[in-house]
Amino acid sequence: MATPRPDAMAGTDRVLAGSRVLITAKRRATEFGAALARRGAEVIHAPVLSIVPHVDDAELVGRTRALLADPPDVVVATTGVGFRGWMEAADAVGIAPDLVAVLREARLIARGPKAQGAIHGAGLTADWVAESETAAEIKDLFGTEGVRGLHVAVQHHGSGSDGLDDLLLLLGARVTSLVVYRWGPPPDPSAVSRAVRLVADAQVDAVAFTSAPGVVEFLAASQREGLRDAVVAAMAGAVLPATVGPVTAAPLQELGLSPLVPDRFRMGALVRELTAALSGRGVTELATARGVLRLKRESATLGGVTLALTPVQLGVLRALVDAGGGVVTREAILGVLPGASADPHAAEVAVARLRDGLGDRSLVRTVPRRGYRLEVAS
Repeated sequence: MATPRPDAMAGTDRVLAGSRVLITAKRRATEFGAALARRGAEVIHAPVLSIVPHVDDAELVGRTRALLADPPDVVVATTGVGFRGWMEAADAVGIAPDLVAVLREARLIARGPKAQGAIHGAGLTADWVAESETAAEIKDLFGTEGVRGLHVAVQHHGSGSDGLDDLLLLLGARVTSLVVYRWGPPPDPSAVSRAVRLVADAQVDAVAFTSAPGVVEFLAASQREGLRDAVVAAMAGAVLPATVGPVTAAPLQELGLSPLVPDRFRMGALVRELTAALSGRGVTELATARGVLRLKRESATLGGVTLALTPVQLGVLRALVDAGGGVVTREAILGVLPGASADPHAAEVAVARLRDGLGDRSLVRTVPRRGYRLEVAS
């Protein structure tokens, strides 16, 4: 007889057991997925974009050399990872000391604390730091102070300028754009196609995005699959869209969706917020004589112990749980079994196997000539 198996990480550490999360990013995907897996989630990786590494980007190096010959008055660092990547790219071709010297003479603007930290890491000091990690505050600053006649260099992330370049040009500045990494096609297009279908069919509990271009490309992929409407509908209902920050969330919000956005725009904060959101999402609880039965789409725990149940056993258990202690007929049990059997014996076998999986045969009672019911606590 199969018995419930204790889980070494039962309790709060496994609160995502039975949850399935789709990660659409490539950068830091392993770290992100491992954090969710430690909490019990099943993680599916389907990067929708690849990244052209900064050290291999001749265009970035060329623009940096031009900047050394024509030093800027103002430099805007939009992301921490991007600014560090810029320094690494310069170091790879031996011009990092010259770049630091040029930056030291410029006014350094940081879009948020992560960019500020990267500036400090290079031995420099940010002269002005936006409280948020959006471009809005920087636009307000330039609009108020004016930049006419100034040479402004903007370090961009892969999603482009956030409108900064256009504003600076409109205000009369001379602009040098430095895109530290660029987006390329997905590493595995077939994985993206499968991921789109999983979301459209609500076969995942959440889909996580870490960049605005990733959101745009995922929606474009769903359009190519003919499933855009189904994907948007799923993210408005059963599938929780989760984003690392407001910039990433914007393309979803433009569709009328309400993605999860952590208060602090960090990967760790996203993991915590996602864990909190999913731990009670799609969970049915029922008190039994053996403790609380918690049922999710693909897992169940009883008294805090994970039950080793097959998909068929979970289907039968779900029918009994949905009845809330009421009687479930043999015909109803047959209805959740694969195939189209009308043999009452098949229902009896399915219930017997469920009893084995529960580890306590008394939890599922036979009601003579009627069916079966779950023994719930009064």
